[in-house]
Amino acid sequence: MYRRSVGKITYVSRDLYTVKIEIPLNYKNTNYVGSIFGGSLFAATDPIYMIQLIQILGNDYIVWDKSAKINYKKPAKSKAFATFEFTENEINKIKSDVSKSKKIDLIKSLNIVSETGEVFAELEKTMYICTEEYYRLKNIFQKKTS
Repeated sequence: MYRRSVGKITYVSRDLYTVKIEIPLNYKNTNYVGSIFGGSLFAATDPIYMIQLIQILGNDYIVWDKSAKINYKKPAKSKAFATFEFTENEINKIKSDVSKSKKIDLIKSLNIVSETGEVFAELEKTMYICTEEYYRLKNIFQKKTS
């Protein structure tokens, strides 16, 4: 399904902390007024943060996309770009916060931009993160009470 967004992953760092994508303007994603269809901008950015965290945090954690908000600022009439980044400090804080609370909602933001840095859209993603043990016990409890 990602391929249908027309987004292309152009760079992935070895540690997966940085992922870059580009979204070309072409006949597959051009809207009625000649810019990149907003749904294509969103779809090309939708899974990246969640997949990064699943891979970085490993099997001891559960990560789900919880919500997303996109604010379109300017029509994307040229190729669009986005960079998804985590730092070592962010990952350590996530692990620490989840260790204390068992579950957290993490909010990450980024801009979808032109090659020259013009902002086409602002994206905000909320991910639910918990320990695998918490998730398993929560589901067992829910099954017993339903």
